[in-house]
Amino acid sequence: VQFVESGGGLVQPGGSLRLSCAASGFTFSIYAMSWYCQAPGKERELVAAISSAGGSIYYADSVKGRFTISRDNGRKMVFLQMNSLKPEDTAVYYCIAGWKVAQFTNWGQGTQVTVSS
Repeated sequence: VQFVESGGGLVQPGGSLRLSCAASGFTFSIYAMSWYCQAPGKERELVAAISSAGGSIYYADSVKGRFTISRDNGRKMVFLQMNSLKPEDTAVYYCIAGWKVAQFTNWGQGTQVTVSS
């Protein structure tokens, strides 16, 4: 099982980024997928989740209306479109299989998002 996140970077407040996650080693299409973030000195926290077929979606209150999670089961990928970014969104972002609870223990390396002017 492997998760490879990409798409992070340095962006100014109000800017946008699109994160991608490529998953492998399990039957992607039957698992919900989630994005988490971990800021320096803080615990990892749930940002968004999407059900296996995409019919159910969850967002943390802090990102509602700004972030959009989506998935492509054919390519075994999950995405996080991040708009109107704020400095407090600065964190390392990870994807993992599972609906709000990680179903595997082997997290990827994550992708760093830094929002700063």
